[in-house]
Amino acid sequence: MISVSPANRTCRRSLAKGCGGWFREHGLDFKMAASHAGQRNRKAGDTLGRRPRAKPRKRAVQERAIATRSAILSAAVSEFADKGFEAASIRSIGERTGLQHPLITYHFPTKDLLWRAAAEHVFTQIRIEWDRLEVAASNLSAVERLREEYRALFRYTVAFPEFHRFMRQEALTDNPRLKWAAETILAPLLERLLPQIKSAQDDRMLPRVEPIIFHYMMIALTATLSDFGPEMLVTSNLVSDDPNVVESYWNLVEEMAFARNRISKKIPARRSV
Repeated sequence: MISVSPANRTCRRSLAKGCGGWFREHGLDFKMAASHAGQRNRKAGDTLGRRPRAKPRKRAVQERAIATRSAILSAAVSEFADKGFEAASIRSIGERTGLQHPLITYHFPTKDLLWRAAAEHVFTQIRIEWDRLEVAASNLSAVERLREEYRALFRYTVAFPEFHRFMRQEALTDNPRLKWAAETILAPLLERLLPQIKSAQDDRMLPRVEPIIFHYMMIALTATLSDFGPEMLVTSNLVSDDPNVVESYWNLVEEMAFARNRISKKIPARRSV
């Protein structure tokens, strides 16, 4: 015969009554004990089973890194625009930003890489604005969309006159940076604009000319205030970024380039000479 100890009899009674019966028999609160056990399990789960939450400090470091890169790129655009690639220096860019030379080279190890990043930086801002316009003006005709896109480019150059000077410095000579920019940055923009120009010409809303010629005419017109702003100030006391000057000038550009569209008249087909 198997003897059963008092402890075993207690255990069997506990199993028969259930866990709650055992706790009540010994004067304990079952719900409270379960609550404490749950808290211990949750703590263990926090330690073993869950990923730690992202630390606010890490996010702050990332945000500072993004802000630092943006400040470096903006200063680099100004430096390259004022001096050209050869005369520009990373130390001078550091002086413009108040950052140490090693911090700049940490983000951009060479001057060539910094120039390319600066070029991508400015054209990215333009593409973002164009993409926003495309969503907002999806029902516009080709010529109306062109007008809005060139207007956005014009307003960007007024706000950041260094942009055109930055590109013009590289256009003065045949160099690897200009070829890289043409293939990497300019080609996608032209693939977007030239078909729209051709479509507007097919609708007889723009003169028949090589689309690339019309495009560079518009580029020259968008750059006028940023290029001649200092001279205008000396000769006429006109401030190139004054809102009234900006508005008057662009109204003139639209009248010249898109006037026939504005009065809803189509350009007649050209006759061969």
